[in-house]
Amino acid sequence: MGVSRALLRYLVSLSLIIHAAVTTANFFKPFNVSYDHRALIIDGKRRMLISAGFHYPRATPEMWPDLIAKSKKGGADVIQTYVFWNGHEPVRGQYYFEGRYDIIKFVKLVGASGLYLHLRIGPYVCAEWNFGGFPVWLRDVPGIEFRTDNVPFKEEMERFVKKIVKLMREEMLFSWQGGPIIMLQIENEYGDIESAYHQRGKEYVKWAAQMALGLGAGVPWVMCKQSDAPDNIINACNGYYCDGFKPNSPNKPVFWTEDWDGWYTKWGGRLPHRPAEDLAFAVARFFQRGGSFQNYYMYFGGTNFNRTSGGPFYVTSYDYDAPIDEYGLLSEPKWGHLKDLHAAIKLCEPALVAADSPQYIKLGPKQEAHVYHVDTNTEGLNLTQYGSQSRCSAFLANIDERKAAVVRFLGQTYHLPPWSVSILPDCRNTVFNTAKVGAQTSIKTVEFELPLFSNISARQQFTVHDEVSYFSKSWMTIKEPIGIWSKKIFSVQGILEHLNVTKDHSDYLWYITRIYVSDDDITFWEEKQVRPTLTIDSMRDVLRVFINGQLTGSVIGRWVKVVQPVRFVQGYNDLVLLSETNYGAFLEKDGAGFRGQIKLTGFKNGDIDLSTLSWTYQVGLKGEFSSIYTVEENEKARWSDLTVDAVPATFTWYKTHFNTPDGTDPVALDLGSMGKGQAWVNGHHIGRYWTLVAPKDGCQRTCDYRGPYNSDKCTTNCGKPTQTRYHVPRSWLKASDNLLVIFEETGGNPFDISIELHSVRIICGQVSESHYPPLWKWSQPDFSDGSISINNTTPELHLRCDDEHVIASIEFASYGTPQGSCQKFSKGNCHAPSSLSVVSEACLGRKSCFVGISNSIFSGDPCHGVVKTLAVEARCASPSNTLGASKL
Repeated sequence: MGVSRALLRYLVSLSLIIHAAVTTANFFKPFNVSYDHRALIIDGKRRMLISAGFHYPRATPEMWPDLIAKSKKGGADVIQTYVFWNGHEPVRGQYYFEGRYDIIKFVKLVGASGLYLHLRIGPYVCAEWNFGGFPVWLRDVPGIEFRTDNVPFKEEMERFVKKIVKLMREEMLFSWQGGPIIMLQIENEYGDIESAYHQRGKEYVKWAAQMALGLGAGVPWVMCKQSDAPDNIINACNGYYCDGFKPNSPNKPVFWTEDWDGWYTKWGGRLPHRPAEDLAFAVARFFQRGGSFQNYYMYFGGTNFNRTSGGPFYVTSYDYDAPIDEYGLLSEPKWGHLKDLHAAIKLCEPALVAADSPQYIKLGPKQEAHVYHVDTNTEGLNLTQYGSQSRCSAFLANIDERKAAVVRFLGQTYHLPPWSVSILPDCRNTVFNTAKVGAQTSIKTVEFELPLFSNISARQQFTVHDEVSYFSKSWMTIKEPIGIWSKKIFSVQGILEHLNVTKDHSDYLWYITRIYVSDDDITFWEEKQVRPTLTIDSMRDVLRVFINGQLTGSVIGRWVKVVQPVRFVQGYNDLVLLSETNYGAFLEKDGAGFRGQIKLTGFKNGDIDLSTLSWTYQVGLKGEFSSIYTVEENEKARWSDLTVDAVPATFTWYKTHFNTPDGTDPVALDLGSMGKGQAWVNGHHIGRYWTLVAPKDGCQRTCDYRGPYNSDKCTTNCGKPTQTRYHVPRSWLKASDNLLVIFEETGGNPFDISIELHSVRIICGQVSESHYPPLWKWSQPDFSDGSISINNTTPELHLRCDDEHVIASIEFASYGTPQGSCQKFSKGNCHAPSSLSVVSEACLGRKSCFVGISNSIFSGDPCHGVVKTLAVEARCASPSNTLGASKL
């Protein structure tokens, strides 16, 4: 199968973008960055900044340009990222800056796009990342204690931070060198744990600040969630809401380094969603009450490829319900609603930067205004003194969680929905309200690709409803040995801590010993009708118990007690314990594997203390260390054909080959038929998988945006596996004959694995006469010079297809009083007969279109005295598949 023309054009343009970015010496005219109590000062001017957080290792370099471009188009001024120490220094003194860890290329791409960069060096990052970003070798440094006033730790931390700052300086990437880096961060949310270290914690904070400032980076440093941040370090807020945050000095500006626009997910958990209306409310309130730098955590979440997901039990997807989803597709209406919000805030920027503080006006019991204008000492605002050229902007807030409000402000009446903020760039006209979503809704669709093998002549494709499509039956298999599989083993008396043995070279550690069972023991169990029991005081995260090569039981949990009945035969029995773990933070203290006593109970002569026995240790899996998942090594393994009656099977490797689907739509594997394990494509580790099911209850039928958000509000996916789809970046694929290797622990059916394409095929818009005119019109000359009033314009419905697609058909259109929501629209009692023809004429065959919301456009008023709404559902398709398209 050849590579499609669309894909070739995409790859060529992508390579040109990356080449231009990485070969450019300067991206800006060199400028200085400082700050005062109000904001960052960039090249001598205060700025209100919107930042988009995403982490370079959670996407491929081929994805970076598109993600950065979508962030900029969404209204971002800044890209924010952590620096991942364990990715860059996997072995002490051996650095890695290639592939997904090519941070230099990433920073240069940001600069080439015209955006700034906030670099969070940490080097502790948390981020639901393995070990919180610390390299595993760090815990083996003699005398080390992490994140406190400890000399060995401070020496290692300073060495890495210096390395990164020096690297950025050598590459001319700081603002004063013409680069995009305007701000750095040292440490990360240390205030949450500082008290546990008492005075040593306080001394560590002072040292970290002094060390960072002493590096001469030439840009401001921040510490987040650090109320005792020293002078010259900006302390910033992290959370769902930060509008009430105040820095620890009147000389520091109000920064929001992590605006949690969603939440992370654990295996067996529900999927969290944060409504766009509430997120916009939080951001608007932040700028309303004096904030000046706000970053979305995350704007793009991405994927925890390889074994980078932290723990315990964080899923491979790091989608985070972000405005750009894991695959790089826009999540609408969240992305579009925030884009409109950002445009409204930018219209207010002249007033926001001119005023040192806002004027507060109480409008009602739970309603308030904050007004930004040049002279905040004016006791009474007179609207007539502010013309269209004046720097006066206002935010009107209704913080009532249930009731709408009508308020009077500067002689005019304003309607405020509950839990919302209206933005008035000129202190007169409302251009945006956080609760009124005018952005389109995009429905993500999934298409399965049948079987996609070189021995399959016909390619079949269809959109999924209830049908399922599968890989072909050309699978091969090999068993993973239980216990000892290599000569690289050792035996010691007693139980060793998991990570001390594995050094994170694998999730898996085998503990192996032998137990002798006498005839008397067998008779005792039969007479007493009891079974011997393995008990462990405490274990984390996953335990598999094998007796004589057979899986006897499994335990899952974080430091839980194990009571596992076992069955022995007379004579010597092999007892094998398989410990599996993936780490979060505090790796130097928390440990993994087992704690306390391990014993066998129920023997005739009393309990057997296994903690004192001799144990043999084997790290990892044979297939893992033999690299049978790679293109180079997989043929050396003794694979055999897999038959249908051979599944499910535990501790088994599977492999097959598939062809790459045409086009540029993101690709995923549906592993919903499998149990627990890991997967590789062409040697690339796409991550861990686990088909744990979320609780059946706890999800809400409808999501009410009103009121404070938390991660248990507006959850979905109850009663279903937390994650079944796993992203396979297209840059990891060949046109044909791609190698897929699966390691399965618990038993699954590889014949039911399928390839998926993710795309947006259905888009909907719903805009009424009560919505506001498009924000882009405010930048037009007629509005900026005041010759035309915004009141003379009409709202518009905007539809847009992603990437190479155009609007192929209009599935529904009604101007009047349509009912329902996207994919469930129906005509109301009022309907303009010309609705479909008007929308079709404006939109068919186009990548995007605008339709005005007014009676004149739809040939008259279909129902007098009623607020009309236009609702549209459209379908996107490739231009080559568009029938009857009138325009391109």
